[in-house]
Amino acid sequence: MLLSLVLHTYSMRYVLPAAVMMGTAPTYMLAWGAWRLLSAVLPARFYREVDDRLYTIYQSMVLFFFENYTGVQVIIYGDLPKNKENVIYLSNHQCTVDWIIADMLAIRQNALGHVRYVLKDGLKWLPLYGWYFSQHGGVYVKRSAKFNEKEMREKLRTQMKAETPMYLVIFPEGTRYNPEIPKVIADSQSFAEKEGLAILKHVLTPRVKATHVAIDTMKDYLDAVYDVTVAYEGTVDHKGQRKLAPSMTEFLCKECPRVHIFIDRIELKDIPEEQMYMRRWLHERFEVKDKLLIEFYDAKDSKRRNKFPGKSVHSKLSLKKTLPSLLFLGGLTASMLLTESGRKLYIKTWIYGTLIGCLWVSIKP
Repeated sequence: MLLSLVLHTYSMRYVLPAAVMMGTAPTYMLAWGAWRLLSAVLPARFYREVDDRLYTIYQSMVLFFFENYTGVQVIIYGDLPKNKENVIYLSNHQCTVDWIIADMLAIRQNALGHVRYVLKDGLKWLPLYGWYFSQHGGVYVKRSAKFNEKEMREKLRTQMKAETPMYLVIFPEGTRYNPEIPKVIADSQSFAEKEGLAILKHVLTPRVKATHVAIDTMKDYLDAVYDVTVAYEGTVDHKGQRKLAPSMTEFLCKECPRVHIFIDRIELKDIPEEQMYMRRWLHERFEVKDKLLIEFYDAKDSKRRNKFPGKSVHSKLSLKKTLPSLLFLGGLTASMLLTESGRKLYIKTWIYGTLIGCLWVSIKP
């Protein structure tokens, strides 16, 4: 019984972070909604500046749990600039924590509020969050033949017109690499072989549409493209086979001791403009990722495993960047829940905020 209690307590490590992150969402949405109404007659640029600051507060709180609370070691390789830039962030995709990795890098450049995502269309129905991601500059896209290029271009042009700082996160694989679903990997490899492309082992064959539209639309607005490769330590079984990357719950339960992030900053002039050539270029970038991950997971020399080649930096995030946001949002939420009128407002925000959000995204992308 004691062992069961210990195991149960360990598995519940994610409850507090999840409760705080989800629990403060209505408070955040009320603050954002009030600002949205107040700024209705103001220039779009002014609205964006404050919106980015609000987003920074919320995401800083999220990073308190994903970095400070878990104690995960963040190992950075390559050339992450110290200053903020307008960039497209291209990464391999293996789990939901990949979203948080973009935040981890952005906060180290003081660009956390600038993070925006290209997301699969189904996520727009998430309660509260789905609507807000779109309002913050996120772009929802459908796959394959249903991909709406015109809609994506218009959304990005609107952001540029408002001079919105851009840290646009794209996962070109389109879905997660999951070693427990070999059919997806096999289909990806078969497609690459059919198209005369190199067959990849630890990543899926990337799709070029969203990347091409983003780069082509914003080529005069961007400073660079960040090519990011992520590996989670501890995702290899006793036979040396790659396992599923940690979910957010597992990550918050401190099941990932170290995350390794390799950054390659690419100048726009080094990227071909035509889609057919950009497709080849993107696949070549994923070949580089694949080689890095083969080295990480499969290197014959055990001393070379669980790390990327080259110099690395153990980057520790200061509590000064995250704890104030936690105390601020947590304090506001607690204050609201202490009164009956506050509790009613809190519940109504969850209900009506979700309904209005779903209605909004069904009408406007």
